[in-house]
Amino acid sequence: MTHIAALAAWLLVAAAPRTAGAPGRDGEVKAVSVLPTPGHVEVVIDLQGAVEVQDFTLASPARLVLDLQGARLVAPAALYDGQNRGGIKNVRYAQFRPGVVRVVIDLDVLKDYQVERRDGQVRVKIGADRTAFAGWSSLDAAAPPLRVAERGPGSEDRAAARRSGGAAARVAPPSTSDNPMSIDEYLAAHANEAAQSRAPRITVTWDRADIQEVVAGFAAFSGRTIVVNKGITGQLSAEIKNQPWDLAFNAVLESQGLTANVLEGGILQVIDKKDLARADSTVPVETRLVRVNYAKAASLVPSVQSIISKRGAVVADSTNNALVITEIQSRIRIVEDFVKGLDIRTPQVSIQAKIIFIDRTDVEQLGVKYDLGSTTQFFNKLIQRPDPRTAKAVDTNLDGVPDALVPQENFKSTDVIVDLGGNSLSALGNADQQVVNPALDLIFSTAIGNFDLTTFLQALQRVELADLQAEPTITTLDNRPAEILVGDRVPIRVIDVSSAAAGGTNVVPRATVHFEQTGINLKVTPHVTANRQVLMEVHAENSSVKPASVDIGFTFQTQQADNQILVNDGETAVIGGLTVTSITVSKTGIPFLVDLPIIGKLFGFSEQNENRRDLLILVTPHIIDDLVTPNTGK
Repeated sequence: MTHIAALAAWLLVAAAPRTAGAPGRDGEVKAVSVLPTPGHVEVVIDLQGAVEVQDFTLASPARLVLDLQGARLVAPAALYDGQNRGGIKNVRYAQFRPGVVRVVIDLDVLKDYQVERRDGQVRVKIGADRTAFAGWSSLDAAAPPLRVAERGPGSEDRAAARRSGGAAARVAPPSTSDNPMSIDEYLAAHANEAAQSRAPRITVTWDRADIQEVVAGFAAFSGRTIVVNKGITGQLSAEIKNQPWDLAFNAVLESQGLTANVLEGGILQVIDKKDLARADSTVPVETRLVRVNYAKAASLVPSVQSIISKRGAVVADSTNNALVITEIQSRIRIVEDFVKGLDIRTPQVSIQAKIIFIDRTDVEQLGVKYDLGSTTQFFNKLIQRPDPRTAKAVDTNLDGVPDALVPQENFKSTDVIVDLGGNSLSALGNADQQVVNPALDLIFSTAIGNFDLTTFLQALQRVELADLQAEPTITTLDNRPAEILVGDRVPIRVIDVSSAAAGGTNVVPRATVHFEQTGINLKVTPHVTANRQVLMEVHAENSSVKPASVDIGFTFQTQQADNQILVNDGETAVIGGLTVTSITVSKTGIPFLVDLPIIGKLFGFSEQNENRRDLLILVTPHIIDDLVTPNTGK
């Protein structure tokens, strides 16, 4: 109780008018607003009277601080709604000390700014890339909505209150349990909720404090108007350390079997749960038709059912995309506002992807063949020689047609003529080696005594380059999958030989045709976060069909990437990069001679095949903002 009394006294001193002897001038801070202007976002401080302005910046996190000297705070207590407006993430203001009002602007990054003085205003201009947003003002936003003792739908209710500017708060039907939770049990059950809360935190200890005084302490700390129903009494002994004030307030009420009811104007009414349940049972019910603009009415039914009372009901009308809501009269408006808070326009995201695929192939082939023979002994693999007995071309085909008259592609002579009457030498080198489609065929022949030496040289160099670039663009709603496909449907013939085997020898195998899709394929599911980043699930694929080198039909060459990435609006991210280099070197030739340095290539065939494939996939998302007229929100 001593802590509460001291806290209330401090708040009264901070909010009290300055005495004549206080330093500064008689200025008043009446409101704080955030407004969009072309190329800038402005923080406007409405004043009455004369004040002096001092400004400075802080880093980690980035903040811009303004001290208004000679001023006192008369603006209503309001929390910023958390929306990122042109780089402004939060705005806080308070009576820093007597005669000084401090305004703290939280930024995503420090930027150039300009402070201007006008009649009745201080305007802070901050550079901004995007200004398509609705303005915010402390005059329109009420104090932060109260969290109530409930499970499940609390987060949706707070989100709805923030979307509606905080003008009204929602309280779910109270629990009718006869065994209320203790303060520690309630805080433990709502630990995740406390970790995400932005409400001011409170540390306080009570020792047999009256419930009326405890509620008064929360009213002084929060700036909210809280009234206690007649007949509510009791004492409380507990300790709360560094908890959001609204969560601590609900924990106290829950431990006493109480709840908070929000009245018109944001006034909080502390009431017994059983009294509230009895009051609801006597209030007549009302049915309203609430049309849904952006969402599907059926998808909102579970959320709405979680907040309606036992006497209420909700049904989706799919024909008109509307909800038929039946609820007691005292709560029908709260439920309707909750539905409107859920039915918000889903942002759209335009995603530009770029797929770059480069395939380069370098082939080098070089080979030398040799044929050494005499007039009486030789082979017929590389060149033809006359029969030493008849001086005519050798007829190795035994068809009466001289080999010289047989076309080269049909000539298959491999006969060997051996001289048995004396010493003679003949040889072939690399006879079975071949360069496919050579670019150069060079033949050299010379006579060395009684021997003929013929040399065949073949050479080939080939370069193949394939460069494919695709830039698909697709636009979709937030959290909605989308796909774009540009390509061909390739027919593939499939023969079922099992049908022929089952039907006997006279049954023809059955053939069917399957279609396989090839080309550029982009699948993406984006999600826009609260700080205007984009979380994407991306599948990018490039495929093509190629005839197989063996008799199996076709092969499909595919390059694809599956990834989850988080990027800023308009930022390009690389979701896939791959470089594959394959080098194949082969060498064949006459043993020992082919391994000689420098001249070794004259005695064999060498081939070098280098293949390089590069794949790069880039993705750039752009959030498509609504067209909002500045200062009006329309």
